[in-house]
Amino acid sequence: MDSPLPIAQLVDEWLQWATWQADPEKRGKPNSDLIGFSEFEWVVREHPEHAWQGILATLADARVKPHLGVLAAGPLEDFLSYHGPAFIERVEREAALNPQFASLLGGVWQFEMTDEIWARVQAAWDRRGWDNVPIDG
Repeated sequence: MDSPLPIAQLVDEWLQWATWQADPEKRGKPNSDLIGFSEFEWVVREHPEHAWQGILATLADARVKPHLGVLAAGPLEDFLSYHGPAFIERVEREAALNPQFASLLGGVWQFEMTDEIWARVQAAWDRRGWDNVPIDG
C-alpha cells in the first residue's frame, strides 16, 4: 500500500468488512476479498489526516449504525492512541458540535492514550447508551 484509498472507498471497504464480521456464521472466518479492516488500520497508523476524515465519513454513513461499537473501539480508539496529541483539539471541537461524534467517542477505551489525552476524551464524550449507561440519564 503506497497511498490510501479515497475516503468513499475506505468507508465502503470498512463497512463491508464490519458487515461480514457482524454475521455470526462468518465472524472470524477469513475473506481475502475484504480489505477494509487492514486498510483502515494502516491508514490510522500511517496517514492520520486521512484517517480522521475516514472516521468522520464512516460515522456519517447510515450503514454504520449497527457497527458503531466496532468503529469506536477500532479505528477511533487506535487513532486517539497513536495521534491523540496532534488531534485532540479537533476531537473536542467535533464532539462539541456533533452529538453523534460525542456518542461515538463514548465507546472508546483508553488503550494506549496518555492519561492527559484520556482525560480530555472523557471530558468530551457522551457515554449514554454505552456499558449500561442510561440513554436518558
